[in-house]
Amino acid sequence: MMIEVKGLEKSFGKVHALQGVDLMVDKGQIVGFIGPNGAGKSTTIRVLLGLLRKDSGSCQVFGMDSYEDAVNIHKRISYVPGDVNLWPNLTGGEVIDLLIDMQGKAIDKTRKASLMKRFDFDPTKKCRTYSKGNRQKVALIAAFSTESDLYILDEPTSGLDPLMEREFQKLIVEQKEKGKSVLLSSHILSEVEQLCDHVAIIRQGKIIESGSLQALRHLTRMQFVVETTDALTDFASIEGVYDVKRDGATYYFQVDHQSLAPVLRYLSTYNVTKLESQQPTLEDLFMRHYESEPEGVK
Repeated sequence: MMIEVKGLEKSFGKVHALQGVDLMVDKGQIVGFIGPNGAGKSTTIRVLLGLLRKDSGSCQVFGMDSYEDAVNIHKRISYVPGDVNLWPNLTGGEVIDLLIDMQGKAIDKTRKASLMKRFDFDPTKKCRTYSKGNRQKVALIAAFSTESDLYILDEPTSGLDPLMEREFQKLIVEQKEKGKSVLLSSHILSEVEQLCDHVAIIRQGKIIESGSLQALRHLTRMQFVVETTDALTDFASIEGVYDVKRDGATYYFQVDHQSLAPVLRYLSTYNVTKLESQQPTLEDLFMRHYESEPEGVK
């Protein structure tokens, strides 16, 4: 197990930021860690990195305590924050070399040059001239210029344009093919859905859903569009059918997965001229939990 967090608790004064968080990342797995600002994502990551001491619970990386063994753990991980601050008088290239050297790892100049080209990055400019997106590129290039067993990425594409986001996604796929592990905290749900094997959703310091995308999708309802030549009698009263809307001969509604069979049997008794269905997305699941989300602790 690359990351194993059990019952993690962390408070800041009277604010209970993490309340019994459980989080697992296995070898070769990409896990999406999602939740709005204030849910506890960054606090969890800071405890994982040994930057904060937990109040209680267990937090292990590579089987070692994340705080007590932070030095040894950092030799095997790469971390990218969502808000990168750099030395203003150094060039981007100098900072990349410095960050790699601080990890105690050899610089793969060929790989570093390849990443600079892929991210369309100019390493000769002073960091004070860089936009947020370019500062983010510095952290990404430094993180992926060396071989690490685990990549912890906290909003890593913040400030990147769509083309660079796509390049980042390709980079993550390459790491997965190498058997590397990734913990990806992101607000971009489509990115998480495309890249991740498992997802953990955090709300107010608690993990409220966790598992593979396939396993979680049964928790959301499928969207249907149906056209019939006859009106659907008492359709809205069928168990498992929700939010029925009618526009002439067209019906729009949602169906729980466990109710699909009886709903389809019911529809088969009518002259259906059009039937469209859409699988629920990660965004559907996310919004189900966050439509009325109060603010918490970052």
